[in-house]
Amino acid sequence: MINKIDHIAIAVNNLEASLETFRKILGYDESAFRIEEVASEKVRVGFITIGESKIELLEPLSDESPIAKFIAKNGEGMHHIALAADNLDAERVRLDAENITPLAPPKEGAGGKQIMFLHPKQTNRVLIEFAQKKK
Repeated sequence: MINKIDHIAIAVNNLEASLETFRKILGYDESAFRIEEVASEKVRVGFITIGESKIELLEPLSDESPIAKFIAKNGEGMHHIALAADNLDAERVRLDAENITPLAPPKEGAGGKQIMFLHPKQTNRVLIEFAQKKK
């Protein structure tokens, strides 16, 4: 079951500068931000919690990062919307019945969550991520 928007992700060139921009916009203290690296995706991630959801800022760590390629093609900006899912396996079965195919099997993402993406060609040009907390 999908139960909320987990986060909205924004691709950025400079994580620290972007976090500072959002600090000013939101009026938050720097202690509200969390930064981690996701080596498998070649990104540094900055999380800003707003209520039950987050803004996720994605900075590429190499030119081979999918985020670097996204920025080179589209510039900085909105990358994807992540939906919190209770059970990715059940969502895969449900989506298959709807003829919607995930880009790849679930894998580990930021925050230790299991994640799975849907191709924008199947979702009105919006990259959709399903995210499940570790059990």
